[in-house]
Amino acid sequence: MIPVILSGGSGTRLWPLSRQQCPKQFLPLVDPQFTLFQSTLKRLEGLNAESPIIVCNVEHRFMVAEQLRDIEVAHQGILLEPCGRNTAAAVALAALRATATGCDPILLILPADHVITHADAFLAATKSALLAAEAGYLVTFGIVPKAPETGYGYIRCGVEIEQTEALAVTAFVEKPDTTTAQSYLDSGEYLWNSGMFVFRASVFLQELEHFRPDILSACKVALAASTEDADFVRLDKNSFTMCPEDSVDYAVMEKTDKAVVIALDAGWNDVGAWSAVWEVSEKDVEGNALHGNVVSVNSNNNFVHCEQHLVALIGVTDLIVVTTKDATLVADRNQVQSVKTVVEKLRAMGCSEAIIHREVSRPWGKYDSIDRGGRFQVKRITVNPGQRLSLQMHHHRAEHWIVVRGTAEVVCGEKRILLTENQSTYIPLGERHQLINPGKVLLEIIEVQSGSYLGEDDIVRYEDTYGRL
Repeated sequence: MIPVILSGGSGTRLWPLSRQQCPKQFLPLVDPQFTLFQSTLKRLEGLNAESPIIVCNVEHRFMVAEQLRDIEVAHQGILLEPCGRNTAAAVALAALRATATGCDPILLILPADHVITHADAFLAATKSALLAAEAGYLVTFGIVPKAPETGYGYIRCGVEIEQTEALAVTAFVEKPDTTTAQSYLDSGEYLWNSGMFVFRASVFLQELEHFRPDILSACKVALAASTEDADFVRLDKNSFTMCPEDSVDYAVMEKTDKAVVIALDAGWNDVGAWSAVWEVSEKDVEGNALHGNVVSVNSNNNFVHCEQHLVALIGVTDLIVVTTKDATLVADRNQVQSVKTVVEKLRAMGCSEAIIHREVSRPWGKYDSIDRGGRFQVKRITVNPGQRLSLQMHHHRAEHWIVVRGTAEVVCGEKRILLTENQSTYIPLGERHQLINPGKVLLEIIEVQSGSYLGEDDIVRYEDTYGRL
């Protein structure tokens, strides 16, 4: 069995913590020790599975590689999608990758952003699904419903399949209204559609070729024209962009006669909104889930996440309060689905807060944009020991660097100098330059940019350790 971790989502409903360039799967939303992506991998430890295949957006490649290294998980390839084409294409790419050497493994398809609180129940259900997959079925996991939820699709179950613990799938149904959802719950015939699957790679590819040969063909071309460097398999952008968008459910599962379902009762939650994060979080006696520097007085059933500033609650109920360095969300816990609308408005207004955090991770470290004006920007830049930024040039800005911690090796034109704490240097507009940390401790500098344009896309790279030329 090879796990396939699908990590291409954007998580806009968990703004302002989840953003386009750092979506929810890479955040420690529930477990402070591990991100959702890492927790997905950790729960596989009892399966004796092979190393996973990861499918993610090219913009998230360094976060994926770093989080894998953090928990010491090897992989069989990080497939980089130049654009999102939904889950059918992502799974097809993983199946093609898994069968490239002539093997035909069973694939366990898992989204990277789900919460499962009962790992033993998940492992038991996965082993049952494995038996059905070995018999040639396409297995999906159906979540035992706890309430008449209108935000999920449903699976109607039929008779039990002989010599397996799976049930026949008689229908996939769309998200229902409240009355219909209650009737599904009362009947006992329906499960929530989880978006998790187990099947043999060749069986899925055969069914995809039968029902959506256009998707399979585009994926074959994109993978055949891919390039590999370091941890990454870079899909050919031109051919993958031509791939049609569709989900595994629509492309295959709703059409095939091989679909079966395994019931899963394991504390599953797709944490698709802040109300769901509140549900899976530990709460105090007043029902509050409080993370960070929070004081609560006469307040009940609230969720608060604050990164820096003190947040005080007085006499409020059912609120979601999320503060970051550059944004604050205050919402009724019963209306958090509208967070997506806020993000859409921010994008329409051209606000960077919809896409990127003030503090941004890079493969060499991170930077924090601490101040900005019309023709200047101030950043706090942290470079990890032994790491370096690219050799680069800017057309529209000059930079001043002041070392506040550690030792900096600076390339500026033909010069190469060492700077220690409280020393500084000037990088003229148009000059090739590079920042390197040659030491064994963190390097921290303050960078003051000045110029007519200060966007991150004003970078011409000449050399780069991380393949970003």
